[in-house]
Amino acid sequence: MGIQIISISHKIAPLHIREMFAFSKEQQEDMMRKMTEHLEVSECVVLSTCNRTEMYVYSESESKGYVFNLMEEVLLEAAGATDEEEVGNYLLFFHGKKAIHHLFDVAAGLDSMVIGEDQILGQVKTAHQQARNIGTTGVYLNTFFRMAVTGAKKVKTDTDLSRTSVSTATLAIKVAEETLGSLKNKRVMIIGATGKIGGIVLMNLLSLGEAEIYVTTRSNKVISTKHGQNDYIMIEYEDRYDYLDKMDVVISATSSPHYTLTCGKMKKSLITDKPRVFVDLAVPMDIESKVIALGDISYFNIDDFTRIAKENNQKKLEEAKAASGILDEYELQFEQWMVFQKSLPIMAKVRDNFMKVTEHKGVEKAFDHFFYWVRENNEPEDLEVFFQCLNH
Repeated sequence: MGIQIISISHKIAPLHIREMFAFSKEQQEDMMRKMTEHLEVSECVVLSTCNRTEMYVYSESESKGYVFNLMEEVLLEAAGATDEEEVGNYLLFFHGKKAIHHLFDVAAGLDSMVIGEDQILGQVKTAHQQARNIGTTGVYLNTFFRMAVTGAKKVKTDTDLSRTSVSTATLAIKVAEETLGSLKNKRVMIIGATGKIGGIVLMNLLSLGEAEIYVTTRSNKVISTKHGQNDYIMIEYEDRYDYLDKMDVVISATSSPHYTLTCGKMKKSLITDKPRVFVDLAVPMDIESKVIALGDISYFNIDDFTRIAKENNQKKLEEAKAASGILDEYELQFEQWMVFQKSLPIMAKVRDNFMKVTEHKGVEKAFDHFFYWVRENNEPEDLEVFFQCLNH
């Protein structure tokens, strides 16, 4: 019994595999409901981001293998990957202490492609809230996620891990700058600026104040920024190909299940011969990768950020050590709480017996009876631990 996790992430799964597990909100909720329909699983949360999809469950079952099989079955069915033999090679399973440690690391950004990135904490909170909204969490996962979020916030407050934060959104701008030398007087199109990552790209570009920014929008939706509306040009999403030839950089970050830019249509639109950068921050991919064949074009997707992420991560290793020390304390607190929570029925039974003996024979006899019961029902090494705890 306890907490179990099944994970597919950037750690070992390539992009084409992760794409299969990029679930919509509706799919995530369906998976959580399916899991909690089983008597063996009482709580479930699904976390799905561009770099990971994970299912967290609390189960009273003594067979962790049985529960893992249930989780794998629901996950593969939702992804339409039941018959994909290679997928099993990319699944990671966590149980007990390792499961607890995993979520704390994930929430604090220590398990991210870019160590200390900011977006994951919000994504963890959103996943937990989504599960609460549909009623698939209870006391165990609610406390688990709440303490993981609290630990992550403490890391952000007490270390420099996120103060020079680098995320996939900032890396997108960095690769564009490195490729073109500068973004000064360049034209940049953002597809998906109303989303979380696309919005961060927009804010970062606006703060640089160098590029001429174009933002696609559907149904004239206003994009709110602290810089004001006049700092970028809004164009209809349907007109994106008409503006493509003018662009030096195109960054796409939508949750669309289809391409936002296809190679065939881009070929017709790109007339001017000049260096261009296309950055795809979406999973599944927004930009057809064959664009690389259309002239002087540099193309980057999520997996291409590994090199830059490694450089950033190397600089943050010392801060990561400090962060791990902070998280260790929160993990210990959660483990202690969990043991205590599971032991509530036992404590209630002991308390009732203690009160009964006290009522008939007094407090002193009740204590004698309790310690005798402890002595008779525990191995010598367990007794030593018990009395050491009492001596603290």
